[in-house]
Amino acid sequence: MGPLPRTLELFYDVLSPYSWLCFEVLCRYQKIWNVKLQLQPTLIAGIMKDSGNKPPALLPRKGQYLKSELSLLKHHFQVPIKFPKDFFSVIIDKGSLSAMRFLTAVNMETPEMLEKVSRELWMRVWSRAAEKAGLSAEQAQGLLGMISTAEVKKRLMEVTEVACKYGAFGLPVTVAHVDGQTHMLFGSDRMELLAYLLGEKWMGPVPPALNARL
Repeated sequence: MGPLPRTLELFYDVLSPYSWLCFEVLCRYQKIWNVKLQLQPTLIAGIMKDSGNKPPALLPRKGQYLKSELSLLKHHFQVPIKFPKDFFSVIIDKGSLSAMRFLTAVNMETPEMLEKVSRELWMRVWSRAAEKAGLSAEQAQGLLGMISTAEVKKRLMEVTEVACKYGAFGLPVTVAHVDGQTHMLFGSDRMELLAYLLGEKWMGPVPPALNARL
C-alpha cells in the first residue's frame, strides 16, 4: 500500500481568471501527483472586503497589464480565456454572488459535478462559449432554486471565512496539507513551489502525457 494522498484545497471564484488557470492545472495534476483535490467555491468579494484589498482591474495600469498578461497566459496554460468586452458590466457590476451560490449548491448536492459545472461557468464568463456540464434541466432548476436558501448562503460564507483565516487576500488560494503542516499559496504561478512542498515533479502547466492528447 502506497502513501496516503495529500489534501489540496482550492479556493476559487469564477470572476477570477487566475483561479481558472490554477483550477485547470490542479485538475490535470490530480491524476499525476499523489493528491486529493478539494474544490472550494469562495466569494472573492468577501475576501477583498475582509482583507481590505481591491480588484487589480480597478487600477488602470494593473488592468492594462492583466489584459496583456492573460493574452499570453491563455496559450501557455492552454485555457481559452477571452477578456470580456463589457468587462466592468460582467465582472465589476454584476459580481459573482449568484454564480458562487450556485456552485455551492452543486457542491452540497452533486459534488461529483462540481468540476464540470465550475468549468462551464468560467467558459461563460471568460470565453463566451459554454460546454455542457452534464446537469439535466431538472437538476439545474433545482440547484438554482437553492441559491436563495439559508443553507447555501451560510455554506458559502463559511467557506469564504475559512479562506480568510488561512490568510487569503485574493483568489485563487491553494492550501496544501503536507506532513501535518498547512501551506497557503496565492495565485496561479505557485505551482512549482507547490510541487516542491509535495515532493512531486513539476512538468509545466500542461503535463506531457496530457499535452499529447490536446
